[in-house]
Amino acid sequence: MFKQPVSAVTAARWVLRDFNALVLEKSASIQVWPETTHLSMTPRRRKVIQAPCNTGKVSLGISNEPIASTPNKSFAWTLILTGILGWIAAFTLTLERIHVATNPDATLSCDISPFISCKSVMLTAQASLFGFPNPLIGLSAFIVPVVVGAAILSGAKFAAWFWRLFSLGVTLGFLFVLWLFIQSSFVINVLCPYCMVAWAAMVPMFWKVILFGTKDGFIDTPLRFVDFFDRAYDKAWLFTLITELVIVLIIVLRFWQWWPTLF
Repeated sequence: MFKQPVSAVTAARWVLRDFNALVLEKSASIQVWPETTHLSMTPRRRKVIQAPCNTGKVSLGISNEPIASTPNKSFAWTLILTGILGWIAAFTLTLERIHVATNPDATLSCDISPFISCKSVMLTAQASLFGFPNPLIGLSAFIVPVVVGAAILSGAKFAAWFWRLFSLGVTLGFLFVLWLFIQSSFVINVLCPYCMVAWAAMVPMFWKVILFGTKDGFIDTPLRFVDFFDRAYDKAWLFTLITELVIVLIIVLRFWQWWPTLF
């Protein structure tokens, strides 16, 4: 038997039908993600979803939740120990200030010589910069790093905005300490032993926090210095040592003529 000839229109319909069926089959096998992908310089978490066959797949969707960096235990202990040391110094200075307020003629435990005396510094205007004794600032400020360090050891994580705010506070504290050091060494010309303990505590805290911020990106740095700050965080102790030695050297040279009076 001979097959009946097929018209061109019918043949075209068959081809179009087969093409549509092929397109539908291919499109059914493609999974379209509902979220759009966009570029960002900020690291984001990938979302893990469960497919019907329980196979974990990584979505291209970008989460708005910032990644919270977790410092190590060394960082936490630095905050705790320096915070405790600074708080003890501030607390002792507060007690001595109360002692002077109740008895202006009293001799304090840190009154060692004419150029090493807490009392001589306490009675200056610099000792009450904001209208109240400076040690009260230390009593409230030094407790913060202790709490943060303890929270880190307990597994707490903080957002980027918290680290930026914390870094700002530590930087202001460090600048305040530098100002007090300059005033004590070059204006008042008297050293306060308990004050110097607070200075010594502030230095390692500052370098540890600032270098942590530059390493993890909470503090913006020029692109060409990124590698430097990545390595610098592990050398925070060196920055601390250099800063402490510079302060000690300045004190030794500034009061060079008075040191013999101690012996």
